[in-house]
Amino acid sequence: MNRVDNPMLVDKEAVGNLHFPNEEVLSSPDLQQKREYELQRASSLGTDKVKIKIIFEDTEALKQVETTVWAVTKERVVLKHGATIPIKRIHEIKI
Repeated sequence: MNRVDNPMLVDKEAVGNLHFPNEEVLSSPDLQQKREYELQRASSLGTDKVKIKIIFEDTEALKQVETTVWAVTKERVVLKHGATIPIKRIHEIKI
């Protein structure tokens, strides 16, 4: 999607402690639409407990988490234990 080379791996339990800026990480509306499609797909696979990779950016660096997506709201992705990632901070979803 975008500049997703060499993200730092983080545990899903650590995501709740991260801080996220408000800026969108994807510049293209086409990439944003593709991200939305992949998130909906990942959410539907969550009922089968399929783990996916989410590459995202917090205030410090590009990061990656491998987890099950429990829900997708208008603005956030909900992971196990209630941790969330703002959608506009996600670079890529790998299923």
